[in-house]
Amino acid sequence: MVSVQEAENIIQSNIRNFGTESIPFQSALGRILAKDIKADRDLPPCNRATMDGIAINFSAFDKGIRSFPVLATQAAGDAPVDIKTENECIEIMTGAALAPSVNTVIRYEDLSIQNGTATINTNNIKQGQNVHLKGKDKKENETVINSGLLIDATLISMAASVGKTELLVKKLPKIVIISTGDELVNVGETPLPHQIRRSNSYACKAAMQQYDLSADMLHIPDDYQATKTQVQDCINKYDAIILSGGISMGKFDYVPPVLEELSVKQLFYKVEQRPGKPFWFGKHANDTLVFAFPGNPVSTFMCLHRYFLPWLDACLGISKSKTYAILNRDFTFNPSLQYFLQVKLMMNEKGELLASPFEGNGSGDFANLVDTDAFMELPLEKSNFIKGEVYRIWPYKQIFV
Repeated sequence: MVSVQEAENIIQSNIRNFGTESIPFQSALGRILAKDIKADRDLPPCNRATMDGIAINFSAFDKGIRSFPVLATQAAGDAPVDIKTENECIEIMTGAALAPSVNTVIRYEDLSIQNGTATINTNNIKQGQNVHLKGKDKKENETVINSGLLIDATLISMAASVGKTELLVKKLPKIVIISTGDELVNVGETPLPHQIRRSNSYACKAAMQQYDLSADMLHIPDDYQATKTQVQDCINKYDAIILSGGISMGKFDYVPPVLEELSVKQLFYKVEQRPGKPFWFGKHANDTLVFAFPGNPVSTFMCLHRYFLPWLDACLGISKSKTYAILNRDFTFNPSLQYFLQVKLMMNEKGELLASPFEGNGSGDFANLVDTDAFMELPLEKSNFIKGEVYRIWPYKQIFV
């Protein structure tokens, strides 16, 4: 049996790079950018107005001119219009490009326009005001998005603005989620009293969709030969296998002996933790990894968030900050195991993240997951945890505070 930290270290020592692929930019949400994106021209590509009003050459104002005949009206998207003399102006809208002959924009609030002449009503005018200068944001060929970033709506917008119709992203690993056990029936079936519907696989699959990763799913009955045949096939097809159930000491727990027979090297079996103590992890000679989680729903869910998803983050180069919360009431856990306590999160008026314990009814009580937000990792060296102490949390819901 290994400690939680030892299990993490072993898993993190098996990080892989799965390569890259080019995909349409509008399909890249949630993927990891694998190549810097550069500006195809200056941003903005011209001097442009940031206010509705008039555009003038500041030298005229500096000479005391306050009234300017309006030569033309220019909207955003119109070709820029040059003034012919410095005492003229262009009526201009926000976003419109400035011609070289004008360099300052006065907003409507600071002027009046009558009979085709604009009169400035303030002396508080500075040269270049209300002008977004060409190349101020980025110069042509300058990097606008660094590789390694998670592609979100803002990155999609920037990619579109520089004409990147295709983005090079990191390839996702091929994952299969395998449930085991004769007690499990399809979601659409009505289970008998001694049966339950399959849910673990769907929870794991849903958690991976945030990465735009669509894992395959498979169910294996409690049969040694069927388990061997199906797992062997998956070893040949997938980069990583998640197994849920069949790894304890029961008469029908065939997963450990099957993995041994298929030459999957055991890197550890059993972790000093609750839930999820009978967690098996190993590696085949072809580099396929096997994460064999206990079949209890909370055990599977916790192991997925504590071990598998951090492994996936590391493979894709995703760096996430550690998150901590303050225990909101006293809690006691006596067994000498690292305990992953389900907690409900809230923010207090000081901006502190508070975690309220939900003990539940063991690793089979997955109903509690609906009402909680994270697992709080409590060290095995202690039994009594005091309100106000700070511990790391592993969120499985977005934290909206």
